[in-house]
Amino acid sequence: MAGASFDRIWTGARLATLAVERPGLGIVDKGAVAASGGRIVFAGAEADLPQGWSAGETIRLGGRWITPGLVDCHTHIVFAGSRAAEWEMRLAGASYEAISRAGGGIRSSVAAARDASDAELLAQTLPRVDRLIAEGVTTIEVKSGYGLSTASEMKLLRVARRLGIERNLGVRTTFLGAHALPAEAEGDSDRYIDLVCNEMLPAVAAAKLADAVDGFCESIAFSPEQIALVFEQARAAGLPVKLHADQLTNSGGAALAAKFGALSADHLEYTDEAGAKAMRNAGTVAVLLPGAYYMLRERQAPPVEIFRRLGVPMAVSTDCNPGTAPLVSLLLTMNMAAVLFGLTVDEVLAGVTREAARALGLWDEIGSIEPGKACDLAIWNVERPAEIFHTLGGNPLFARVRGGA
Repeated sequence: MAGASFDRIWTGARLATLAVERPGLGIVDKGAVAASGGRIVFAGAEADLPQGWSAGETIRLGGRWITPGLVDCHTHIVFAGSRAAEWEMRLAGASYEAISRAGGGIRSSVAAARDASDAELLAQTLPRVDRLIAEGVTTIEVKSGYGLSTASEMKLLRVARRLGIERNLGVRTTFLGAHALPAEAEGDSDRYIDLVCNEMLPAVAAAKLADAVDGFCESIAFSPEQIALVFEQARAAGLPVKLHADQLTNSGGAALAAKFGALSADHLEYTDEAGAKAMRNAGTVAVLLPGAYYMLRERQAPPVEIFRRLGVPMAVSTDCNPGTAPLVSLLLTMNMAAVLFGLTVDEVLAGVTREAARALGLWDEIGSIEPGKACDLAIWNVERPAEIFHTLGGNPLFARVRGGA
């Protein structure tokens, strides 16, 4: 690389590379990151830069920290309306399950999403997305699941794809038709799952609107046997799977996700050691969602100590949705993961970068600061990494970089 020429270089930085070859956060003092063509071409100590290098733009950071761009790997961020009234009911003592069985919960969001046009959904969603972008988020995952009909599910996925056009943002879309039972199903969950498998999922796959398929395996949603049917169809369509698992009960969701080689199993408050072992053996990422745990005032946290002991990778995400996690701050989510779930600073930062990238099947592209990967960075006005998410309501972001720009 002698005499190398870069499009842009950041110097005078402290790097948390999150590269797996380095211990902990992969820290490099007095570091530099160089990009060309939107990709990282150098990341390391300034002293190791090639002799005679040049750059179209040099940005001197004066000791600021650089992490990979943040990844919010589990959201339902495309939705219409508000469910604040249900929150009032929960504050008065009603359980999430009771509200759901009474026709609230996801069903109320379904009605609002079906009534909204593409343009209305986009207009309501962009302000939420902008708040995540302002915190250094460079990639998000967006699930459907509030349409529960072929046309409405495809509408939600279209709008999700549109977010990446309207904003400089990486977007991965996930089809979540098996989220809840719509009113017109009249309680016949088998008939509805047949619709998901034989009409919705093929239509979504043919239109190339989804990067993955998800389901809600729970007593108030769908059984492991029903979700397995959906996952078989996803496999036939060549789409990877993810799963809302073991949130309210131990339904065997973690093991089911592992059986199908899922990218991730998410929530996991009631996962047991057998489920965690299955996840480890399958390489399935545990996605922890402290926002829903907080909003639902749950008392059983995910088995972090078991995941840690077994070496199950742990990601952290907002779960941004209109009911159980109306949360549009990944920084606050990171604080919650540390305070409520007991994650270390290193685990939290890995959870919103390296492990979140794995949960989306994007580890080859993003999630660490390494040559060859997309130049997605977050630059912070902090003296130590813990300060990034220590202050409640704070935002120490100095600059967000996506694709080297």
